[in-house]
Amino acid sequence: MDQNVLCAIVQPLLQWFATNKRDLPWRHDREPYHVWLSEIMLQQTRVEAVKGYYARFLQAAPDVLALSDLPEEQLMKLWEGLGYYNRARNLHKCAKEIAANGGAFPRTKEALLKLPGIGDYTAGAIASICFDEPVAAVDGNVLRVCARVLEDDRPVDTPQFKKELSEALSLVYPRGRCGDFTQALMELGATVCVPNGAPKCADCPLRSVCLAKAHNTMLKLPARLPKRGRRQEEHTLFLLRCGELTAVEQRPKTGLLAGLWQLPNTEGLLSEAEVGARLSGLGLGELRLRSMKDGGHIFTHIEWKLRCYELECGHPVDTFVWATPAELLERYSLPTAFRQFL
Repeated sequence: MDQNVLCAIVQPLLQWFATNKRDLPWRHDREPYHVWLSEIMLQQTRVEAVKGYYARFLQAAPDVLALSDLPEEQLMKLWEGLGYYNRARNLHKCAKEIAANGGAFPRTKEALLKLPGIGDYTAGAIASICFDEPVAAVDGNVLRVCARVLEDDRPVDTPQFKKELSEALSLVYPRGRCGDFTQALMELGATVCVPNGAPKCADCPLRSVCLAKAHNTMLKLPARLPKRGRRQEEHTLFLLRCGELTAVEQRPKTGLLAGLWQLPNTEGLLSEAEVGARLSGLGLGELRLRSMKDGGHIFTHIEWKLRCYELECGHPVDTFVWATPAELLERYSLPTAFRQFL
C-alpha cells in the first residue's frame, strides 16, 4: 500500500474533522467505557438508532462496574431491538472480567484484544481514541475510504486486506492526535465517502489526493467477495391472548437468539385449519381467531418468512409463561422478529 498517499491524507483529514464532525453523545469525552459501549452498539446498527439505546443504557449502567452487576434479564431487555444479541452477552462477560481486575480498562490494543468480545477493530478504536496509541481501527467506513483513496481493487472483506491496511495506517498515525484521526476516517466514510450511492467528492477533503477520484473509478470501489445467499425459513407464530395476558416462551440457551423470549411457534406456514389442529391438544379451551398477519425478518445469513395468528384462548396453560402488558414492556425481551406482531 502506498505510504506516501496515506501520509498525504492525515493533515487534510484532521483539519476537516475539526470543523465537520457530528456532535455525538459518545464523543463528549474519552472515557473508555463510553467509547467501548458505543462502538459495540454501532456494529451493524445506524447512528440514529443507537443514540436512544446508548442514553438508556448509561442510565441503567453508568460505568463498567455497574454493567458487571446488571442482571442478565435486565441487560437483554435494555438491548431489545438492537439485534445481534451476542454483542450484549459479550459486553456482560467483558465487564465482569474488567471488574474482576480492578475496574480499569487495559491501555493498549494488545491487552484489550484479550478481553471477551473485543476484536481488532474495537481494540484499535479504544486504544487510539482513549489512550492515544497509534493503532488503526479498520471498519467498513475506513475500508471504503482507503480503497478509493489508494484505488486498490482487491476485495476489502478479506482478513489479509484488513491486516495490511491496519498495519499501513498505523504507520502514519499522528502522535497526540490518534483518536481524532481514527474518528475522522470513520466520519468521512459515514458522511462523505458514503456506502450507498455516489460519494460526495465535492465535499471531500481528500479529493486532491484520491486516486479513484483522479481516474473516476469511485463507483467501482470498494471491491468485495461474492455474497453468500441467505437461507430461507418459514415459521408460523401464535399470538395467544387470554384476557390481558399473552403467551411467551424462552428460546433454547444455544443457537439463534439464544435465551431470549419468543411467541410460541412452529416450522412452516400453516393454514387456519392446521393451526386449530396444532393447538387443539394443549388445553387452551375454546380458541377464537382474531387476526392473521404475514411478515418477515432478515438476519445476516437467514431470512424468516413469518405468519402470525392472533387467537383468544379460553384459559391459560402451564406450557407457556403468561405475561401482562407491563411485563412485555419492561421484563421480557422479545426480538423484533416477534415483537412486530404485538
